[in-house]
Amino acid sequence: MIRLSIRSLFLAAGVFASMPVLADDVDADIIKAQAGSYLLAPADGTPGCRITLETTTAIGGYAVSGAAGCAKALPRFAEAYAWNFGDDGTLIMLDATRKVLARFIESEGSPLATDGDQPLLLLDAPDAVDHVPTVASLAGEWRLKRPSGQAICAVTLQNKPGEDGNSPMSPSGDCDKAIADLHLSLFHVEGFGLVLMSTDGASLSFDMRPDGSFEKSPDEGGKPLVMVRGP
Repeated sequence: MIRLSIRSLFLAAGVFASMPVLADDVDADIIKAQAGSYLLAPADGTPGCRITLETTTAIGGYAVSGAAGCAKALPRFAEAYAWNFGDDGTLIMLDATRKVLARFIESEGSPLATDGDQPLLLLDAPDAVDHVPTVASLAGEWRLKRPSGQAICAVTLQNKPGEDGNSPMSPSGDCDKAIADLHLSLFHVEGFGLVLMSTDGASLSFDMRPDGSFEKSPDEGGKPLVMVRGP
């Protein structure tokens, strides 16, 4: 399920996200659009847990279900009872005493995340996946293929992230012309999305599948393409 950003939802409802937003004033359609099943997981790739943001009311906002499943991976969130929007438009998670357990902030093009050096992400995730991919976990050799199995290009992703979060990658010398002409040299991980990029603006975006491989994002258009592990 693809959800609009909090900012987009507020704007669609005529609420300016740059101004204070009172949770009690949020339109019911925004609550409905934000509700759903999410993975709550550390950005460092360690396991997280799944929770569901409900539309039914609860003390402090709207009900959270499935929190008991967080007892092992993220014990603090086993007490999650409600969620709501803060007066600054962030998404907050609370316990039954209305204590804020976490405040999730939205950045342009990025998943909802807590602030700090060790952020937690709240994002849509493929079924059966309990952690987010990282540069380190994706480093290594991959192959770009058509769904039929036709090999298109081999690429190597390196575990050397720069200050901008981009890491080097190198395609093999025998790539299909359509890939070779993109001059791909960098990659970036954002939630369950992977972007292969050049320094002149060309890019290919992929979405992670439950088995850990990737498929070209539907927004890219053109022929289908998958990205799988292997030399």
